[in-house]
Amino acid sequence: MKFCLLPQTVESKQLEEVVNSIFHTILFHRTTGKFHYKQEGAFLIGTVGVVETDCDFVDLTYVRCNSPTLDKNLRREVSAFKDVLRSTDVNAGLQSGQISLEFYQKKKNRWPFPDESIPWEVWTLKINVISLSNEQERQAYREKLGEILNAKIICIVEAMNRNDYIPKAPNQALLDTVFDTTCPDVQPFLFKISCQNSGPTNASVGAAVRKLLRDTLAL
Repeated sequence: MKFCLLPQTVESKQLEEVVNSIFHTILFHRTTGKFHYKQEGAFLIGTVGVVETDCDFVDLTYVRCNSPTLDKNLRREVSAFKDVLRSTDVNAGLQSGQISLEFYQKKKNRWPFPDESIPWEVWTLKINVISLSNEQERQAYREKLGEILNAKIICIVEAMNRNDYIPKAPNQALLDTVFDTTCPDVQPFLFKISCQNSGPTNASVGAAVRKLLRDTLAL
């Protein structure tokens, strides 16, 4: 199943917090505690700790898994996405790109054929990066962006509570075909993050987005 989240407009310093808040919310609902097998077909599931995270550049507090490893891995990927957008000539127009969080499971094939990766859920977020002209606009948008993200997180949670497809828990031998077993404290479904730079749009589009933001803040 594919989910295309509405495009999000941010300042550069807000980018990582925006993506982290959304992707951590998704991962929180796609992560279990570690499986502890007693015997084949019988296992116990550990707990998932919870951390409330306050953003520095957005008026938002969100919940994520209490897993330093998972947090570090996600932040590394999001930081790489920011670097991709930075490679765009900001003078050429509005910077934009998209980043996707894809959940998949592996299908083991007989040698010499490689294993297959079969996606079962993909979340894609498009980001537009702008620069606001003064501190008053920045403060107003900081508050407005918090409201927008809060509403978006609620929509994500509602979507993930539907009875859609989720891989079944496998036997111990096939555990790593469904779950990422490399984290010492939690067990997310297998996932990967990919991103791309959409390139700069023309200056008139950038100006239109900035005007739309100012009109929004004036409401």
